[in-house]
Amino acid sequence: MYSIKRGRLVLGLVITVFLFVAPAASVSKQTGGGYGQNSREILKTTGVKGGLVVHIGCGNGRLTAALRANERYLVHGLDTDADNVRKARNYIQSLGLYGAVSIQKWNGGLLPYADNLVNLVVSEDRNGVFTDEVMRVLRPLGVAYIKSAGKWTKTIKPWQKDIDEWTHWLHSPDGNAVARDSAVGPPRHIQWTAKPLWSRHHNTVPSTSAMVSARGRLFYISDEAPAGLHGSLPDKWFLVARDAFNGVLLWKRPMVAVGMATVEHGLGRPLQYAAATAKTTRRRW
Repeated sequence: MYSIKRGRLVLGLVITVFLFVAPAASVSKQTGGGYGQNSREILKTTGVKGGLVVHIGCGNGRLTAALRANERYLVHGLDTDADNVRKARNYIQSLGLYGAVSIQKWNGGLLPYADNLVNLVVSEDRNGVFTDEVMRVLRPLGVAYIKSAGKWTKTIKPWQKDIDEWTHWLHSPDGNAVARDSAVGPPRHIQWTAKPLWSRHHNTVPSTSAMVSARGRLFYISDEAPAGLHGSLPDKWFLVARDAFNGVLLWKRPMVAVGMATVEHGLGRPLQYAAATAKTTRRRW
């Protein structure tokens, strides 16, 4: 759940992530018939750099597949027509994309998602879905891109004022480890899960630590070496970014060592990454 960001920070482990916007990623060129061009325009216009994309009324699946611009996107198509679902699945399977892109038969009306889950909803025909239902499933800062009467309309869900961020080791630059979040409370459901599901060993550094959050993204370091074998195999640390509301893996980068001072790639100097894409924007000594 996104509320996991409050706490679980480990002393001596610090991650600094600079929130620069990187250029839109290029869409897979496997899709033809102009769908690749359409998807590029959609992603550029909406500004969505990754996460969970929902295509309502997916039809033959061409645009649905093209919306998976790269590995930062997880795409789910919905259609009320069983024949469309079959055709779309066959097409996506022919590209070898099924799993990262999937199709579901849908009865219309309510969308099959939890609240605050989806980064981008795309539809040329809402199939009877009301705007309130689209906004329900969008996560804060998520985008609805809906075509009606031949015109596309972009709507951004505003950030909820009762959800705070945890951008530093002790919440914020002032070092006061108290969140200003009033949405947090007793857990009611699991929003998402992600690996590693098991810690390596109870007598070693936690496998997931140094977690911070900003703009609906989680950043943390993770030891992905096999669980239960502490001391037998070397650590395997990564710097990881996920969408805080749905857990989609946005990017991860290998780390050579973890401790009071972390050196990445053996360069002996810190790297500055774009939060959405992990593009190296500038290196500072």
